[in-house]
Amino acid sequence: MSVKMVATNKTARRNYHITETYEAGIALRGVEVKSLRESKVQLNDAYARFEDGQLWLIGLNIAQYSRASIQGSAESTRKRKLLMHRHELDRISSKVNQGQLTLVPMAIYFKGSRAKIELGLGKGLKTVDKRQMIAKRDADREARRELSDRTRRQ
Repeated sequence: MSVKMVATNKTARRNYHITETYEAGIALRGVEVKSLRESKVQLNDAYARFEDGQLWLIGLNIAQYSRASIQGSAESTRKRKLLMHRHELDRISSKVNQGQLTLVPMAIYFKGSRAKIELGLGKGLKTVDKRQMIAKRDADREARRELSDRTRRQ
């Protein structure tokens, strides 16, 4: 099956320590699917939550389809149901409840003709942790730069 990436959440790995990822289907309306195919979606403020034993995606902004009539358009940030098997939902729910973890959408893509979302199970990082990650990344970049300079000189 071909996979066509629609959108990724670049801030998710910066703000959360992701331990596991899961794939889920999304219950969408026809106009929303067309808008997704045009990549008119924002994942930054979205999160997933369990309500009454079902998994819901909240805060996902799918812009209105460019050729849609105004009467048939749905609100862009409505709750959307995520589709997973019951045993997966139960396992994820227990992990979220006992570990104080968050389900963060990482990416939206089409797998074949179906819209899928990749959810990351992670814990929020504090600003001190973020600063340490940035410092480590800068130090690694500087070390790689020095190493490449030395190999060029030889």
